[in-house]
Amino acid sequence: MQIAGTAAIVTGAASGLGAATAAALAAEGAQVTGIDLPGALENARPVQGVSLAAADVTSDEQVRDVVQQVAKGPAPLRIIVNCAGIVAGARVLSKQGPHDLELFRTVIMVNLLGTFNVLRLGAEVMAATEPDAEGQRGVIVNTASVAAYEGQVGQIAYSASKGGVVAMTIPAARDLAQHGIRVNTIAPGIVDTPMMAKITDEYRANLAAGVPFPQRLATPEEYAELALMLIAHDYLNGETVRMDGALRMAPR
Repeated sequence: MQIAGTAAIVTGAASGLGAATAAALAAEGAQVTGIDLPGALENARPVQGVSLAAADVTSDEQVRDVVQQVAKGPAPLRIIVNCAGIVAGARVLSKQGPHDLELFRTVIMVNLLGTFNVLRLGAEVMAATEPDAEGQRGVIVNTASVAAYEGQVGQIAYSASKGGVVAMTIPAARDLAQHGIRVNTIAPGIVDTPMMAKITDEYRANLAAGVPFPQRLATPEEYAELALMLIAHDYLNGETVRMDGALRMAPR
């Protein structure tokens, strides 16, 4: 898939994985629209080639409005990268009682339903574009986590949401094959995003020590690099790729 001259949508684009991916796509010549919540966008760093739009990924109306605006632009929508997500920690049963149902619902809504919402509405617009010389109309990259496979204590909601993203990959790729749209997923390990800024240096070192090699946290730029590789490689479809330094998460 040729990146230059296309339109791209990146969710969670105000910081972390989304910001790095939006910047990388813009550097390759894509016209990027970054989606995030209004509060997050207030602190977003301006990047040439990236336009920011306030939207909740769980909202049909808000996402549809952004996608339709992109569709009206001069470049065809060819790329979507879903990075929006939240993390929450709670056990199924703790001293405070059973897991809060609303917390579980919220994590599933943002991480799983939000990903699906952007995927379905973006695919509708992609399917209406003219295919390229290879018959392709678009590529969608979703974000899961190694927690989809090895969820730790307290990650029941997060693991369930990211496991759902992994499970969607094959059926989404098969559903959209007739439209020339590929779907792949990245399952990162421990990435040094702004969410990690609150942890101590000692805890950060302990996390890094658990990664076989390279023995450090991944960077958002490395995620972006992998996303661009999946977009560019025309024969990668229906795949979930772990980006974790061979990490296999322990129970806690």
